[in-house]
Amino acid sequence: MRREIVEPTTPADACVIWLHGLGASGHDFVPVVPHLKLKAGLAVRFIFPHAPDIPVTCNGGYVMPAWYDILALTEIREINLDHLRQAQAAINQLIQEQLDLGIPAHRIVLIGFSQGGAVAYHTALQFHQRLAGLIALSTYLPNPDTLAAEARIPNQDLPIHIVHGDYDDMVTERAARAAYTWLQEQGYSVDWNHYPMGHEVCITEIRQIGVWLNQWL
Repeated sequence: MRREIVEPTTPADACVIWLHGLGASGHDFVPVVPHLKLKAGLAVRFIFPHAPDIPVTCNGGYVMPAWYDILALTEIREINLDHLRQAQAAINQLIQEQLDLGIPAHRIVLIGFSQGGAVAYHTALQFHQRLAGLIALSTYLPNPDTLAAEARIPNQDLPIHIVHGDYDDMVTERAARAAYTWLQEQGYSVDWNHYPMGHEVCITEIRQIGVWLNQWL
């Protein structure tokens, strides 16, 4: 999988894997890293993978970077589940690479924006070892019924932060809150955070992400 990597100044002992949204690339969030204000001494490797270029049905079949095909722009998107599973498998492999390099699962965080957040949900909630945390930005949880209860056991106590824009006209607040409600009903430790913004990230949000990373790592 193609990716951008930002290495710490000392050998990495923690990792953040950050997934971009539809039509974007791994380059998009690289400039965010210095603004996170991580604590001195934290040795965090940031990995920003690139989604493959595929035809996207809801955009007239136009080929663009996408983690999965979106079949219909319903409030909680109608998607190609096989593509989602393929994306999940690819991120699982990225995590496994970090494990093989000696970074323990409990020091690996998944962050995803929009479509990347949907992949982050499905990956983190079903990974076979306990991760450090999950941050879901301006996103939704497609097909939660496909998340097998048995597969979710290792990360049942995973800390989860959901962040959404008050004026997001791409992913509705109701869609994002549906994920929040489902996670609460399943017993997850999840909280809801919102900012006066659209379908984007803002500097206050970025600084808060840095606070969470400092707490977890």
